[in-house]
Amino acid sequence: MLQRAELVKISGVKKYYPVTKGVFRREIGAIKAVDGVDLAIGRGETLGLVGESGCGKSTLGRVVLGLEPPTEGKIYFDGQDISSVAGEKLHRLRRRMQIIFQDPYSSLDPRQTIGRAIAEGLVIHKLGSPSEQKERVREIMEKVGLRPDHASRYPHEFSGGQRQRIAIARALALHPELLVCDEPLSALDVSIQAQVINLLEDLQEEFNLTYLFISHDLSVVRHICNRVAVMYLGQIVELAKSEELFKNPVHPYTRALLESIPLLEPGRRAKRAEEPVPAATDALPRFCAFQPRCSLAQPACSEMAAEPREISPGHWVKCLAYSRTAGGFPHGSDS
Repeated sequence: MLQRAELVKISGVKKYYPVTKGVFRREIGAIKAVDGVDLAIGRGETLGLVGESGCGKSTLGRVVLGLEPPTEGKIYFDGQDISSVAGEKLHRLRRRMQIIFQDPYSSLDPRQTIGRAIAEGLVIHKLGSPSEQKERVREIMEKVGLRPDHASRYPHEFSGGQRQRIAIARALALHPELLVCDEPLSALDVSIQAQVINLLEDLQEEFNLTYLFISHDLSVVRHICNRVAVMYLGQIVELAKSEELFKNPVHPYTRALLESIPLLEPGRRAKRAEEPVPAATDALPRFCAFQPRCSLAQPACSEMAAEPREISPGHWVKCLAYSRTAGGFPHGSDS
């Protein structure tokens, strides 16, 4: 298989938020939202990032975009270290990376026409004359299935699906290379989700876009993503091609996630874990955060950390039952 050219590389990234106490705000601990992540996204690829709420998915997306600085680690974009980029360099870089937020109702300014919202990035980056900016708005509105003559209307005049198309148009106006899609479908009706998925796929093919697709909807991830990374409490516990992950999940947490997917086929019953996964606890063990919830936990899990191991081509897992040799998640992807 051909190796995709690497667009984004995430190396040892951590994002900790301090926990303070008392009048003098003494630091007594830290919330480890992202805790040592290694990932890579190939150019033109859709990498899915899944996990339950609070696992750090959205935080990682914001760190990749430079919206929040990493506590440790490096972020590389097209070979350039952008971990500490600021000022004018960061301003120029933002043209190449954009985000589609979860809620189209709150991500658009209700006092701003959609034409102005879509053109805002062009104005900020001083791209083109006013007439050229207006033409770009018309062009991109047509691309996402909106009528250009509606550019003078306000967000409240559109449905949820139309608002998300507006948000997509706004993100695409600057000709970005990377789109971070942060739960872009969760606020939409199921009947509209399929339309937006098809739109994202068509746009990716036309513009050679790269997606970091953050979601908790595993059925959507299975359909749209080339590879899937499973995240649990700030760490990537499994990484594989989409087909392989859904066919052969290895990590106990991944299995629990997949067994929670409802099956709609008549006559079929959802496969359930033999033992239900208990709720997360506040007191996390030192080495494996999933240990208190894992039915396969063994004494060694309290004594040593698991290292990522490739158990089949492109399929990596971070679990002590499989990690007998040192290594790391791969910085690359197959097409």
